[in-house]
Amino acid sequence: MSEDFGNATNRHDARERAFHLLYETEMKGNAIADVLAALPVDPDEFAAQLVVGVGENQDDLDAVIASHARNWDVDRMPALDRAILRLATYELIHRPDVPTAVVISEAVELAKSYSTDDSSRYVNGVLSAVAGAVR
Repeated sequence: MSEDFGNATNRHDARERAFHLLYETEMKGNAIADVLAALPVDPDEFAAQLVVGVGENQDDLDAVIASHARNWDVDRMPALDRAILRLATYELIHRPDVPTAVVISEAVELAKSYSTDDSSRYVNGVLSAVAGAVR
């Protein structure tokens, strides 16, 4: 039975899973394909699409983020924030089916849940600038 990827709860869960996988990939220093292959259970389709998409476009995503991140080099950002920004920037550029407000809101919620209070405001500001440029 396939999941309903239009369901907001399923998409939220998939984004959260994608975020965890991106963070794990960076912390382990492994390729995304290796992390996905090592999972005992495959992530759902939407999460896998997001993770693979970020991996395939990471250099371009980092360049976009860097051009809108004031006073921060992408490599110096906290890893959690970097993973959130990459995920959301990927969606803003490559997933036009997802409304801008949803992408930014989901990213801010991830930052609130997993990073600092300052991070959620920073993520919101960077993504608002990115969205203004790419959408």
